[in-house]
Amino acid sequence: MLNMGDQRWEELLGGYRVPYDPRPALANFQSGANDAMVWKELWNELHHQGDVGEASYAAVPHLVSIYRDRPSGNWNVYAIVGIMELARKRGSHPDVPTWLDSSYFAAIQELASLGLQELRRAQDTELLRAILSIIAIAKGLRTHAKFLLEYSEDELLEREGDSSNR
Repeated sequence: MLNMGDQRWEELLGGYRVPYDPRPALANFQSGANDAMVWKELWNELHHQGDVGEASYAAVPHLVSIYRDRPSGNWNVYAIVGIMELARKRGSHPDVPTWLDSSYFAAIQELASLGLQELRRAQDTELLRAILSIIAIAKGLRTHAKFLLEYSEDELLEREGDSSNR
């Protein structure tokens, strides 16, 4: 995991393909300060219109660590990690840097474990879908994760209806 004092943070590219340092937003997430603004910033900067960068990947172990220490039933954690991991394999996105590789993939596995614990008490549909998507990713079921993250149940039923009418 990239140390919070490491100078590389200042040079890592985010979703806009420009340098983005997520440390202030991560600190706000950790403190619980203005969650709505934190998530708006993280979604915009780490995953912009399907684009991700090294800053996106470097934030994942920290997001998971913070969430582990203060779980809150927040679908954003599961969804943003899932969306960024799915984006990693698309288009011309960079791969996870070798210096981050082990902590990044370990964080995804840890988030899946946290999700399994949280699944029993989760009630919110978005949270359930996001947790299931991370579990699917952790088990190598990327297509299933994509459907869980990108389509609501109504949208899937609509697609099913469209295909049965053909």
